[in-house]
Amino acid sequence: MTNVRRNESMSVRTAADIVLVRQRVRHWTAQLGFSLVDQTKVITAASELARNTVDYGGGGSVMLEELDNVGRRGLRLTFSDEGPGIADIAEALRDGFTSGNGLGMGLGGARRLMNEFEIDTTPGKGTRIAVVKWTR
Repeated sequence: MTNVRRNESMSVRTAADIVLVRQRVRHWTAQLGFSLVDQTKVITAASELARNTVDYGGGGSVMLEELDNVGRRGLRLTFSDEGPGIADIAEALRDGFTSGNGLGMGLGGARRLMNEFEIDTTPGKGTRIAVVKWTR
């Protein structure tokens, strides 16, 4: 059974907020004992998802949660917005797809960097993306 040991919520509305999310995620991953490689993976995924929250979702929030699953520690990041949603999730996850000016690696890249990836979106009602990385 997975238990949440602590959590922290942050607003993600501006480019400055994206920087703050990266800093907090760096702090949390170091505290949880992630390797430098895994810290970089989680920070990169968080940065991509935060950028999408601002650019495509019109801003929103992120919840950071320290997880414990029978002695295994992890970090769950849940990004939420009330933007236009994603009409075609499969297309949005395809490498090279972009609805803006990016490289089209954001969602698919974030999914590959993390151990777990869950997306819930409804066109016109917003998007919630939860990702988890385990320390071991």
